[in-house]
Amino acid sequence: MAKFIEERVTKVIHWNERLFSFRCTRNNSFRFQNGHFVMLGLEVEGKPLLRAYSIASANYDDYLEFFSIKVPDGPLTSRLQHLKEGESVLMSQKPVGTLVIDDLNPGKSLYLLATGTGLAPFLSIIKDPDAYERFDKIKLIHCVRKKEDLAYFDYLTQGLIESEYIGDHVKAKFEYIPTVTRESFKTTGRITQLIEKGDLELDPQSDRVMLCGSQSMLKDVSQLLNSLGFQVSSGQGSPGDYVFERAFVE
Repeated sequence: MAKFIEERVTKVIHWNERLFSFRCTRNNSFRFQNGHFVMLGLEVEGKPLLRAYSIASANYDDYLEFFSIKVPDGPLTSRLQHLKEGESVLMSQKPVGTLVIDDLNPGKSLYLLATGTGLAPFLSIIKDPDAYERFDKIKLIHCVRKKEDLAYFDYLTQGLIESEYIGDHVKAKFEYIPTVTRESFKTTGRITQLIEKGDLELDPQSDRVMLCGSQSMLKDVSQLLNSLGFQVSSGQGSPGDYVFERAFVE
């Protein structure tokens, strides 16, 4: 297990029967960029069982946070969802990823488009002071099926504003737009529908976009952005108008 760091769980939240998150300790030597992911998991029958998880905490937090679905028959999540405080998780020592603001061209507004647990990396990015220095506005659109799936809703509507570190930036520049597809809500519809209806007015000349979500979401929204004239980042240090996590694409 030398390749992996062992961290201790300090907090677990079950948002509903399908979603949970947890915090764990953070090794002093562990460094990452907001938007990065790690391989995370458990030791099962003497071997590491790992999956890619985006880091939901900011790179200056003294803990690590992760947001996950619960899959009853999933090899890992069927076990991970039963974590208790004080138990251990395994984590790769090298965080990686292409979902970073350094790979975006300069722009005025940053749109963070997420479905489901794709919210995770954006929870770190919206706490990044550098993001607020680079953009005049940051808009987080989180699309879920039902209202109960809007994990972190209270934090995104109130807690983030109360942050001593970035609260002033949040008040001036941040907007949270939750949208639901299967129930009545203030905003309804998939992200593609919001773009097509003009509810999200995206301009490749001034707007930059980050995507994280299901395979179908990444495909559909990417095609839509391409049709609007957005150029995707190559993910190799060559900036673009939008980025997504290439490691998660099948």
